[in-house]
Amino acid sequence: MSLVIVKGLSLSYGSKTLFDASSFTIGPTDRIGLVGANGTGKSTLLKVLIGQVTPDNGTLTFRRKSRVGYLPQDLQALPPGSLVDAVMSTVPGRDGLDEALVVTEQQLNATSVVEEQMELASTLAELHEERDHFDAHFGKHRAEQILLGLGFKVSDFSRVTTEFSGGWRMRAALAGLLLQDPDLLLLDEPTNHLDLPTLSWFDAFLKRSRKAMVLISHDRGFLNRQINKVVSLETEGVRTWSGDYEDYRKQRAEEYERLLVQAEKVENRRAELETFINRFKAKASKAAQAQSKMKQLAKLETVELHQDRAVVSFKFPVVAQSGREVAKFTGIRKAFGDKVIYDGLDAQVLRGQRIAIVGLNGAGKTTLLKILAGELEADAGSATLGHNVVLGYYAQHHADTLDKDHTILQEMMDLVPDKPQSFVRSVLGSFLFSGDDVDKRIGVLSGGERARVALAKLLLKPANLLVMDEPTNHLDLDSSEALIEALEGYTGTLMFVSHNRSFLDALATHVWDVRDRKVVPYPGNLADYLLHLDGEAAARARGADAQPEGEGAANKAPEKDRKRAEAEARQARSQRMGPLKKEITKLEAKIAELEVAQKAREAQLVDAEFMANYDKSRPVLDAHSAAAAELEKAMARWEEASSELASLGS
Repeated sequence: MSLVIVKGLSLSYGSKTLFDASSFTIGPTDRIGLVGANGTGKSTLLKVLIGQVTPDNGTLTFRRKSRVGYLPQDLQALPPGSLVDAVMSTVPGRDGLDEALVVTEQQLNATSVVEEQMELASTLAELHEERDHFDAHFGKHRAEQILLGLGFKVSDFSRVTTEFSGGWRMRAALAGLLLQDPDLLLLDEPTNHLDLPTLSWFDAFLKRSRKAMVLISHDRGFLNRQINKVVSLETEGVRTWSGDYEDYRKQRAEEYERLLVQAEKVENRRAELETFINRFKAKASKAAQAQSKMKQLAKLETVELHQDRAVVSFKFPVVAQSGREVAKFTGIRKAFGDKVIYDGLDAQVLRGQRIAIVGLNGAGKTTLLKILAGELEADAGSATLGHNVVLGYYAQHHADTLDKDHTILQEMMDLVPDKPQSFVRSVLGSFLFSGDDVDKRIGVLSGGERARVALAKLLLKPANLLVMDEPTNHLDLDSSEALIEALEGYTGTLMFVSHNRSFLDALATHVWDVRDRKVVPYPGNLADYLLHLDGEAAARARGADAQPEGEGAANKAPEKDRKRAEAEARQARSQRMGPLKKEITKLEAKIAELEVAQKAREAQLVDAEFMANYDKSRPVLDAHSAAAAELEKAMARWEEASSELASLGS
């Protein structure tokens, strides 16, 4: 039985139609990725499902007693009170149970009739059982577990919700949703405010759930790990596809090829019929046949091909080479009131590095980029650029600092008044602003459109050091992928903060972990860094196990921390082992294929008559030699991967 049935959904805003008689269903275990370009109505559809937006036409039918939870991109407020109380208060039904218990106890105390006493006692027992079940699933202990997983500290539990920043309030709202465990979870870019450790926990938490979900995310990897179905908002309407995002892309491409073939057949048949009609319609002897062909022509179907929306497509220009040392941090100290962010930070950025800056929320990742870009002044120390370094800075707040009264073209031309308008228009065209679009005022643009304008400004003045803070926020999935592709071809040095795991995986060659008021650099990509964290967590766990019983409580890690460290180690190990196992399987298949082909060649090469024919034997000899080298390389990688997998397993 379906959890939700949507029929004939229609919704328009002025002349813009978002949905036109669209229909789809959500099953009780469907894990749906909702995809589509910015402005196609993804967030609006979630608001329709939660009842915040009323469609013009259509019906939404929910399974009886089903519960729906919704996390928007921008949270307005949290319930008042302490953090734990606010999270627990999001679960409906607690107040009603408490009230029923009080009333029943009062009634029991007030009656002296034995039959009534027995009936009320039975009701009271049922209510207590229901309350115990409620506390077990939605109680304080469960709320605290989820809050710890989302990165909160025990000391945060008693703080009032108004003390937390926007990002932490969003996490608290997410904790409330996860505690509710609704039948249908609607998530609109839920990873935007999660740091890397919390993202790993949230990823695993969602993966374990078997409840229905509709997810909007610009992180391809996260989307693929979580979904088993895609609902896409296409130019032809709302479509449903089985599988993950990669399966959707493949199926859509295959469908397009089928439509092309079908359209070609129809056009060939149309041409054939028209030729016959034009040739014989005037001949009396063929008039009947010509009439028949005309009827066939009128019945020919029209094959509608996909009208794919334009996507962002651009390249960063080749930039001038900087000196070897691109940037240097010396003795940086920065504090906000009593909170010290950095104290004596020393670090160096070298030419060509692609540095992912990671760490817990509030550790100072954005602060570090702002100091380097000159948007924030350090209390002590210095951040200096190297020889011939031109810095380009993009931050998520830049999209909100554009002049709202400017047109897009004005905003761009102000940055490069010496450049011809044709050049600026060509750059804007790469970001989907063409024709009259460039005359739109910044104030009427959506968040995603403003983000594209801010990104486009980076291309006007080529920089050989790009500093980027959450560059994929407000971008749809296609635009995020285009940015990753463009940065892969970028020839300068890159420093960035991102919650987008796919972005991190694709680009990082070095990792800076912001911790303990300093930066700890790790050479290697994100997988190498996570492997290092795995080792650290395992070492902490071993240390906690090995500690003598006589040690004081201050020197012994709490049991919760130890278990959490072990869980993080397992998660990091699992994330690394999965790709390794797939690679080993592929390598084994490749090695077997190469060995079979080599045996066939060797059978030919031992044949004296075959070897005597140089024209035949020479290509086989060359192929044998090339395959031997390829086989040796594959075997070496297989041994390396197997050894790494064995070490992870141990």
